[in-house]
Amino acid sequence: MTKGILVNYDYCTGCHSCEVACKKILDLPKGEFGIKVAEVGPFEYTTLPALKEKWEWTYMPIITQACDMCAARTEIGKMPMCVQHCQAWCMYYGEAEELVKRMDGKTRWALLTVAE
Repeated sequence: MTKGILVNYDYCTGCHSCEVACKKILDLPKGEFGIKVAEVGPFEYTTLPALKEKWEWTYMPIITQACDMCAARTEIGKMPMCVQHCQAWCMYYGEAEELVKRMDGKTRWALLTVAE
């Protein structure tokens, strides 16, 4: 079974606590990340009537090649550091097939996995 991290990025505030926790557990040097919060935007919507004069700024945690889903922690039943330290409680860890079932269709989600 493939493990993954599910992110509800409608609720990610871009606090970077997942990045900090990951860098600490992996002891990564400056400029390297196991998970990196990408900041996308701002985008201004001017043509859609429902979004007139509204702005969107999105934060999206992205796992890098350094991520191993905290294998040493998850093997003993703990969560990956990024999930444990998420300030917005918008990250979930588990079997990818089970995580997909959490997607409610009302907010924006991303399922992140690593190559085995």
